[in-house]
Amino acid sequence: MEFHKMHGLGNDFIVIDSRHQDLALATCDWQQMANRREGIGCDQILVLADDDTGATAAYQVWNADGTAVEQCGNGIRCLAMYLNDRGEGNDGKITLSGPAGNIHIECMDDGFYRVNMGQPSFDGNNLPVHMKPQNGLFPLDTASGSVLIGAASMGNPHAVIVDRPDFDAQLGAEISSHPAFPDGCNAGFANVINRGEISLEVFERGTGPTLACGTGACAAVAVLRLIDRVDERVVVGQPGGRLVIEWRGIGKDLWMSGPAVYVYKGQR
Repeated sequence: MEFHKMHGLGNDFIVIDSRHQDLALATCDWQQMANRREGIGCDQILVLADDDTGATAAYQVWNADGTAVEQCGNGIRCLAMYLNDRGEGNDGKITLSGPAGNIHIECMDDGFYRVNMGQPSFDGNNLPVHMKPQNGLFPLDTASGSVLIGAASMGNPHAVIVDRPDFDAQLGAEISSHPAFPDGCNAGFANVINRGEISLEVFERGTGPTLACGTGACAAVAVLRLIDRVDERVVVGQPGGRLVIEWRGIGKDLWMSGPAVYVYKGQR
């Protein structure tokens, strides 16, 4: 099996193009491949497939623990890079069909990729989250204490902690698996530096702490903009680097811009 190792801000992926080879892998195979000591090593595994809806290709995402997930912002940019480098883009434009719907990407001249991530959802039934917001935020009780969070879906569920800027992996794990989120969630610790810049660290559902989370950056900006703590263009600094998130507000699509890096090609 041929695979490609890629990353977006250190959030790393195994990319498998199943359009040109047979692929029959079980959950245990995903876990072994993602293992950093006994396998290839990655945060997520991305699989490209043929699409019959007019998109450039279809894709699916698996976490390091073998669970399927709905969306991956950094991974989308990597897939766009892979497809565009193969000449499959339409004048630098890529459309990907995934579990959360179609995603449109623009391949920029500076090596960045600008992604239309669609509209954030704050609907508790859509996330899902079994809590009612108070002034747009949720007080959440955990074993590590009470925290104040915002909740948003970017195709996948996110909790954004707005009152504890310092990353806490134990608290992140508790929030990620909290019963209030029946499907689990990604837990992001957001620190507002000014209205145009935040820092963010994320505990990702099914993976753990990562150097960057694309959908997490989108959700953090959406939540913070909803409570009027940031402007419509925000630089999001994460341990692996920076993304630019643009969102004009309710009813508008959210855009994410950032790099993608090809590391190597291998066979397993």
